[in-house]
Amino acid sequence: MTDGAHSVGFVGMGLIGGSLARALKKTGFASSITAWDHDPEALERALELAVIDDAAESVPALMDAVDIAVLATPTLACEALILEMLNNPGRAQCVTDVASVKGDLYRAVLAAAPVGAALYVPGHPIAGSERSGVAAADAALFERHRVILTPDANTHPRALELVHALWAAAGATVQCMDVEEHDSVLAATSHLPHVLAYALVDALAQSPIRDDIFRFAAGGFRDFTRIASSDPVMWRDISLANQDALLAALDDFCEHLNTLRDSIATGDGAALENTFRSAKTARDEFARDLAARDRVAS
Repeated sequence: MTDGAHSVGFVGMGLIGGSLARALKKTGFASSITAWDHDPEALERALELAVIDDAAESVPALMDAVDIAVLATPTLACEALILEMLNNPGRAQCVTDVASVKGDLYRAVLAAAPVGAALYVPGHPIAGSERSGVAAADAALFERHRVILTPDANTHPRALELVHALWAAAGATVQCMDVEEHDSVLAATSHLPHVLAYALVDALAQSPIRDDIFRFAAGGFRDFTRIASSDPVMWRDISLANQDALLAALDDFCEHLNTLRDSIATGDGAALENTFRSAKTARDEFARDLAARDRVAS
């Protein structure tokens, strides 16, 4: 375990960065929080809300001021910034990120910042909100949620120790995973559901009876489509960054959807019931496992 409090820096100050900053200050893991963001208004707001203690004038200035640096920007902005951080590490003992897609980013680091790669511990918190911006920051956002780290043989043990301790201090359960496995799993469990929610709402919004559709939509529609209120730019970036894995997940889903369509078209009630029953069993097992994890965490 790590000892003492640390100076933590954030490149990017939105919902995730702000929430992690609040959590680390609340638990005492961070003795100070410094941030840099391309948007001066985001930094001003973070200072006003006491989410951060100081604003850095540049990424190199931030790296010179902190022990631990966290990249918390939109996915497609990550590559240039992570290379700037790792090629100018300053006094930082480790660098991590919160991007939803790891493969391309880590390959870029190995190619363009091979020395700094030892300090880099790719990370992804499986937590979020349809809200965005530092004003929505919540210190409890990561409690009882998983964070996936994707270190490899290049990763310095001290860097991994620090990043693991950082997320544990925020209340998260930390798990390590292979980079490619991470991208495939997240394509199926997070990226695909967001694409489906956006697609459904967009299709219904273009219907000639859209007013009645939305007027009479009830709880099931609300629950299924909640994530379609998420940041469109962020999810555009994630979809493009994880293109191969997401396309594979989409193709697999479309096959299942076409099978369901055929069952409906041919009046095959037995096939429909079998599919629905199998899905209910899997969903119920997932709900029981989730409830058990929550009981253990509490």
